Amino acid sequence: MRSGVAYQAAGTTVPSAWDHAAAHNALMTSPMALFRRVRRVVAHGLAGTLMVTAWPCTDGTFPDSMVALGDSITRGFNACEQFVDCVARSFGTGTDPAVRSQYLRLQEKNPEIKGHADNLAASGARAADMPAQAATAASRGAQYVTLLVGANDACAPTEAAMTPVATYRRHIDDALATLRSGLPSARIELISIPDLYRLWSIGHDDPSAVAAWRRYDTCPSMLADPDSEAPPDQARRQRVRQRIIDFNTELAEACAKQGPHCVFDGNAVFDYPLQLSHLSTWDYFHPGPAGQAMLADVSYRAMFGR
Repeated sequence: MRSGVAYQAAGTTVPSAWDHAAAHNALMTSPMALFRRVRRVVAHGLAGTLMVTAWPCTDGTFPDSMVALGDSITRGFNACEQFVDCVARSFGTGTDPAVRSQYLRLQEKNPEIKGHADNLAASGARAADMPAQAATAASRGAQYVTLLVGANDACAPTEAAMTPVATYRRHIDDALATLRSGLPSARIELISIPDLYRLWSIGHDDPSAVAAWRRYDTCPSMLADPDSEAPPDQARRQRVRQRIIDFNTELAEACAKQGPHCVFDGNAVFDYPLQLSHLSTWDYFHPGPAGQAMLADVSYRAMFGR
């Protein structure tokens, strides 16, 4: 099973896990500050402190090299041809001008990064694969690392098969420790896992989307019986959504423990109001070109504040 892409349902009464709009505004208001704002977060019964940081850029510099870690989202799966990776359209390291990836945006700021962007993600990857990807990243000597992983940990054949939260956190901590050891000066962006419930909410009444999900047995934990709104199915979907929220909470906490070199996106990706037009029409699950372009914009702004 490959990773999916989805976000908070438009018009749903389910609240978002973090106040992204306020966090994003904090980033945009003072892009030269290292520590943007400490916000008190209370959502889904969870309370905690989120520190939002961004690349300091106090001397106007941007990274000379980058690597992207993660799963099929970062690989650009289904963004070109059917059921193949399309790294050229990856939001992280892609070279297609239509997507305007983080890599291309960084070239506009610092031409020295040209030719120094590696996509180390793997379609189907889970959090358990991140320590190995991080070890490869460390060997490349990159100055900037993006990491987006977790949809496959929640998107399982059954609820019981989802990755436990503690296990997910352990793998993320191991990956971050590897990066910190091998790349002590590198900046790291942890990107929130998309909201799979949003995907169901925008596609469950679209015949093409439902047909694709059934044909490919896509993400059964969330998308099984996609046209059913029976209470047990709705409750199942909310439990899967909560698992993603819990994963994102762990990302924020793990990143905060790394200090100012690590930036969590404040749930910018999780909260984004995805539309069907953002999805690949091959599977109505992965981001198409428009979806990759959106991810590039949202994740870049969360990291660099501009």
